[in-house]
Amino acid sequence: MHGDEEKVKRIQVIDYKGKEIIYLDFSDCNVNEVFKIIEIAKKIIRVQPLNSVLTLTNVSGTKYNREVIQAMKEFANDNKPFVRAGAVVGIDGLKRVVYDAITRFSERNLPAFDDNEKAKDWLIRQ
Repeated sequence: MHGDEEKVKRIQVIDYKGKEIIYLDFSDCNVNEVFKIIEIAKKIIRVQPLNSVLTLTNVSGTKYNREVIQAMKEFANDNKPFVRAGAVVGIDGLKRVVYDAITRFSERNLPAFDDNEKAKDWLIRQ
């Protein structure tokens, strides 16, 4: 059960200046952890009203492979009807290629930011 509790902590609804943001913390996750977090996040996001969700996704230090990239593409694409705006932090180096592939596949505007505060400030203005 401890492992599942850790995954739930990685998905939080945070209040930022009166707006709710779903924070998806994939930071420093290995491949298996990414899949588990995606499954839990789907259950939270996809019961929200259409076009209502603000998401902040942290991918700093996340490990990925071809399967993770495909899962992230599908996750971003399938969340599209529920998410009003999404932002990402932790895009560096080769992750830029993965990030570009995910945004192209999902046809979503997911701006990348250097830190959580800048991302949250942008999200609440959407």
